[in-house]
Amino acid sequence: MENYSQIEILKAKKRVKKVKGFYIHLITYICVNSFFIIINLLKPNDGYWFIFPLLGWGIGLFADAAGTFSFIPFLNRDWENRKIKQFMDEERKALKLK
Repeated sequence: MENYSQIEILKAKKRVKKVKGFYIHLITYICVNSFFIIINLLKPNDGYWFIFPLLGWGIGLFADAAGTFSFIPFLNRDWENRKIKQFMDEERKALKLK
């Protein structure tokens, strides 16, 4: 790892860990819900209850993906940093006016 600062390396490692965690979450979601679907379909008189964990957990998985891959603008770190800077600048301007 040449020509990279320690901060860049740590940020990259943190991101890799986050992406890896998402993929583990995805694999777990697929395996567990596949198991639920098989169990539910083997007992046809029970209705289709597997839909509830599939949808509920799917919402959580979507939120995890949005945070990991930053495809929703207000969930990524850059947006947070810009907002923090914006609020600090506004506070400075308000204090200077007084």
